[in-house]
Amino acid sequence: MRLLIALALLLLAVPASARPALWKLADHDTTIWLFGTIHVLPENTRWRDPELDRAIAASRALVLETVLDRDPGEVGRQLLTLGRAEGLPPLAERVPVAQRARLAAMVARSGMPAHTLDQLKSWAAAFVLTGVAMREIGERHPLGPGVEPQLSEGFRAAGKPVEGLETVAEQLGYFDAMPEAAQRVFLAATLDDVATAGADFRHLVTAWESGDTAAIERAFADDPEFTPETRDLLIRRRDEAWAAALARRLEQPGTIFVAVGAGHLVGRDSVQKMLAAKGLTVERVR
Repeated sequence: MRLLIALALLLLAVPASARPALWKLADHDTTIWLFGTIHVLPENTRWRDPELDRAIAASRALVLETVLDRDPGEVGRQLLTLGRAEGLPPLAERVPVAQRARLAAMVARSGMPAHTLDQLKSWAAAFVLTGVAMREIGERHPLGPGVEPQLSEGFRAAGKPVEGLETVAEQLGYFDAMPEAAQRVFLAATLDDVATAGADFRHLVTAWESGDTAAIERAFADDPEFTPETRDLLIRRRDEAWAAALARRLEQPGTIFVAVGAGHLVGRDSVQKMLAAKGLTVERVR
């Protein structure tokens, strides 16, 4: 279940004293703040403080993984286009027998006809069911906007642009490139019950709110669901591309705030390690 939650970066509870990690990449005329995010938060979570607010206020643009709110329907359209395929076995045949009752219940809650889900590739069906799982968690723990929507709202209110490191099609393309075996692991990971999801994620919650990047890294490393193929496609290749984009961005004077999922800023394949391989130094400021 950690894979589902790590990919969604869905928090069940974050203390008011949250102080997540922040890094800085800079040269003589450019500053790039790097901040690890949580995509969905409990209602009324307070995660900002004066130090973080100063970095945000000094930034002339916000850069996210993908700008999802510019056209909210695009994700669904891309999912149903890129995620469809002919000749697939029924979804139930792609998960362990012990999980098929849970699958049937989640398919019923999805509001999507079962035959439509059967036509989706395993990764795309997992995306749909992840939404169901998040709604189930939200019924127990009221959820509100995550870090990205809050940042986007603030930057746009200040007349500052919000940009993306990837398009929606590019982001979903990484999932589409996963081998079928890895896709099925991803699909099965969406089917754990809500209590299991909450128990698994408390470790990540504590790590994120305290800025404990080593603990976040261990959570990924210890997770058997996070296969080498999954890590390569969803972490290493993307971080490599983002590091190249940030290195180019250093050539433009000014300050920007880059906010990406916290899992991309830890471990051997982190954005910081990719930047270091280019001879660039990233300083952790908290």
